[in-house]
Amino acid sequence: MKYFFYILCTAFVLGCQNSSKETTKIESKQLGYSVKHAKGFSIEVYKDFAIIEVEKPWPNSKQNYRYLVQYTSTHEQDKGNFDAVISTPISSYILSSTTHIPSAESLGVLNKLVGFPNTDFISSKAARKRIKAGKITDVGQNQQLTTELILNLNPDVFVGFSVDGANKAYSVFEKAGIPILYNGDWVESTPLGKAEWIKFFGALFNKNKLAQQQFEAIENAYHKTKQLAKTAKNKPKVISGSLYNDKWYLPNGTSWQAQFIKDANANYMYKNISGSGSLALAFESVLNKASEADIWISPGSYTSYEAMLNDQPHYKKFKAFSKKTVYSVAQQKGETGGVLFYELAPNRPDLVLKDLVKIFHPELLPNYNLHFFSPLQ
Repeated sequence: MKYFFYILCTAFVLGCQNSSKETTKIESKQLGYSVKHAKGFSIEVYKDFAIIEVEKPWPNSKQNYRYLVQYTSTHEQDKGNFDAVISTPISSYILSSTTHIPSAESLGVLNKLVGFPNTDFISSKAARKRIKAGKITDVGQNQQLTTELILNLNPDVFVGFSVDGANKAYSVFEKAGIPILYNGDWVESTPLGKAEWIKFFGALFNKNKLAQQQFEAIENAYHKTKQLAKTAKNKPKVISGSLYNDKWYLPNGTSWQAQFIKDANANYMYKNISGSGSLALAFESVLNKASEADIWISPGSYTSYEAMLNDQPHYKKFKAFSKKTVYSVAQQKGETGGVLFYELAPNRPDLVLKDLVKIFHPELLPNYNLHFFSPLQ
């Protein structure tokens, strides 16, 4: 009987252990959230935690960053394997780029934002209301952050960005116990890749399902408009950019801006030049190649033909200028002068594409009103 009792107890204990292991395995099963278009980050989402890996925080970065976001305190992780560990719910945080604002707003966590560098750049009406109420503090400029203010705010997390990883203030905040998370949305080279960074914020704030739903809606709308553009009967020639300090800056042929033009079924005149950034060309070179372009988009900060002529009388040699088919994003601004396009467009490529299809093929969207672009005055 003693032997039988021993066997029975042993079986019971082993059964409990196996049951416990199986439960842990089930609870640790990765949920169905992933990154499809973005190249700069990945996420692994579980019931109790998420792992965010930022693989390209700035151009030519050789360093990856791994972040652990804890949704509960019940699971165990080796925290030494991560560059930052964040516990949720997050009660306060700081952002560093206007492109982060739309994600925070659409995920319903804007009310936790307590600081931002140079708040005048923000166009969001909801964010501006909180700035006026003193709930979002201006913390300086990205390269000259007001350290004392940020330390006093003591946010649960600081979502930063860097052009080369050289922001020394970040190390001060980390030593004070403020986790720094790099966001590299601006490095992405495709419209949908940029927009997919909403999933970065979804993982950070435990809003994964909502972030997935919102991105899929944007993705579907983008593809629908792209398919519509393919039905156009003509393919206008397009030029972009303008002169600055004796150089004409315009998008490379494989940049995210050029991708919009391609998907809107138009002929970008520099489409064959590879690169993700901008080209800097002599005025004469652009005049010789693109003077016969049918449409001119994004001519810098210009909002009127008169202003363009005052700066450079030779602009009138371009067909698009003489035919008054120049469209700018500089006219849609927030109340303190921030250009809406720079804040919202990376998050809403579906609206940008609709604008361009309306400009290039107005017959396809007869009842659509432009969101970002406006005809030059």
